[in-house]
Amino acid sequence: MTPSLVQNDPWLKPFAEHIAGRKIRLERKERELAGGSSLSGFATGYLYFGLHRTADGWVFREWAPNATAIYMIGDFSRWKPLDDYALKPLKGGVWELELPENKLRHECLYRLLVCWKDGRDERLPSYANRCLQDEQTKMFSAQVWNPPQAYRWKTAAPEGTHCDVPLVYESHVGMATEECRVGTFREYRDKIIPYICRSGYNTVQLMAVQEHPYYGSFGYHVSNFFAVSSRFGTPDDFKSLIDAAHEQGLRVIMDLVHSHSVKNTREGLNLFDGTPYQYFYGDHRRNHPAWDSLCFDYGKNEVLHFLLSNCKYWLEEYRVDGFRFDGITSMLYTHHGLSRDFTEYAMYFDGSENIDATTYLMLANKLIHQVRPGAVTIAEEMSGMPGIATPIDEGGVGFDYRLAMGTPDYWIRIIKERKDSEWNVGEIFYELTRKRSDEKTVAYVESHDQALVGDKTVFFRLLDREIYTGMGVADNTPTVDRAIALHKMIRLVTIATAGNGYLCFMGNEFGHPEWIDFPREGNNWSYRHARRQWSLLFNPDLKFRFLAEFDREMLALAKREHFFDHPAELLLDDQPRQILAFRRNGMIFVFNFHPEQSFTDYGIPTGRGKFRIALNTDALRFHGFGLVDDEMEYFSESILADRPMENTYLKVYIPSRCALAFEPLPVKSIYSL
Repeated sequence: MTPSLVQNDPWLKPFAEHIAGRKIRLERKERELAGGSSLSGFATGYLYFGLHRTADGWVFREWAPNATAIYMIGDFSRWKPLDDYALKPLKGGVWELELPENKLRHECLYRLLVCWKDGRDERLPSYANRCLQDEQTKMFSAQVWNPPQAYRWKTAAPEGTHCDVPLVYESHVGMATEECRVGTFREYRDKIIPYICRSGYNTVQLMAVQEHPYYGSFGYHVSNFFAVSSRFGTPDDFKSLIDAAHEQGLRVIMDLVHSHSVKNTREGLNLFDGTPYQYFYGDHRRNHPAWDSLCFDYGKNEVLHFLLSNCKYWLEEYRVDGFRFDGITSMLYTHHGLSRDFTEYAMYFDGSENIDATTYLMLANKLIHQVRPGAVTIAEEMSGMPGIATPIDEGGVGFDYRLAMGTPDYWIRIIKERKDSEWNVGEIFYELTRKRSDEKTVAYVESHDQALVGDKTVFFRLLDREIYTGMGVADNTPTVDRAIALHKMIRLVTIATAGNGYLCFMGNEFGHPEWIDFPREGNNWSYRHARRQWSLLFNPDLKFRFLAEFDREMLALAKREHFFDHPAELLLDDQPRQILAFRRNGMIFVFNFHPEQSFTDYGIPTGRGKFRIALNTDALRFHGFGLVDDEMEYFSESILADRPMENTYLKVYIPSRCALAFEPLPVKSIYSL
């Protein structure tokens, strides 16, 4: 049977067999892995491998098929291999060690000494759930985490489902402090979670949760997939953060990095048992050409077991509410999507697709929703592969949402390359609404990607040096006025046209300046750009607070008026005047992008109705000029009742660089009077 993905898009018909084969391959692999059981029952590696407390002691297991001997070494053995801590081989390359209770204690440090035919070296357990870095040697060790009292959850996860509109606050715990240091889970819990809740976001996306040896990797070079990053605190600290978020009605999703792994041997999975192919490809596909990292072998069942167990682990152990899967494009293609523009469908199905990786992503989505039906999965995928965020039964890969990655690139491009007078409002509407009808997307103006070192935030790009001199409340310059006006308009038009969700990176809602750069040798290990300057927001003498206030009201309006229930309907794109108008779920949005001209009695073809302004970017409380009366009630132009509705106009005053959102009001047959 032809998948509905193909039925809805005739251009996919030449590739119907390949798309239909997705589900066939999924079902075949699922039977191979789980037999007659469920995927959830299969993905329990974290309950078997690694270190576990038993009724009368400890048990530790590791998979290392090429090993000839394995020892647990640690402060308990003076870091020497002792017979008492030697693992015994079981079947299938599995090794096991049983220890009496007094041989290990909570918080003691340990590593594995793995021996193979031609050598030996120290490794961290593949399922280690707690790792620590020594401040002097910088070496990581696993840590026994078995506190006397297990963490007691206080709050259940929010009752919302993956169908709820995600308003995502993308965050990095380490850089969430203003001080030049690494922030903690506890600080984020106490200071940032309440702020996010007040701001109107309903979903927190946490970056860099999985342990990574190099802080400057932003958490994307993962070494220990089951361990919470110790830089930010303990496993219980992370649970406490999630508990606090759930208590305030926020969902917590985390970046899940299954697209590659760090090359480190002592910290990561590389050459774990002496072979290059245990977890990763053993041929030319092994090294990622752009990321200086290693690529998982998704065709290997043991690797699938490891990765699927990792998905379930974070859902079960930490009660996260879903994942943003990083680097999906890199997984989907043998060329990793590098130097490809994907201008035609044939480029997706030209034989370069990594079928094993696609099957893994489908398995992961099926598992995640099996374990937690309300979980959210978001794909960071930039090639536009059809079906990424389409249900599996319809021919898709099964993600709930796809990030609309073209939107921020578009905004940066027109800000950098065009004069304000050259902004094309019809093109803006087209670019912001261009999406597959069978997929849900999360739109955003900028994420962390757009502000990494070498780039700038949108607000900093609009203001440049005047962000340091012109943001005082008493200061007034044309450059600052322009930046503040466009910052609000760009965000409003993006969320008002967004497909099915919205995202903002921490601090960008109030126009955070400059760029992101983590401590590294090239900047003398400085934390100056690896923090958030919250004081700018809370300083009453600065204008940043006006942008934050606008962001709060914008999100409140989106939730109250259910922006996302229906697609945006274009009403007017007047390019000579640079005016854009569209309807969204009954609301009327009018944008005047013209840098100089304001227009009086400008007609918008709305049909009959009564309206009032629900949001005005030019309002004084948002540091606008207050040129529009927000208290007025607006009636569409009164004409004969038998005239077509499309000839009925709402006439408005629309100032330069201003956007107005009108909400409909109940009306009693005003046209029959």
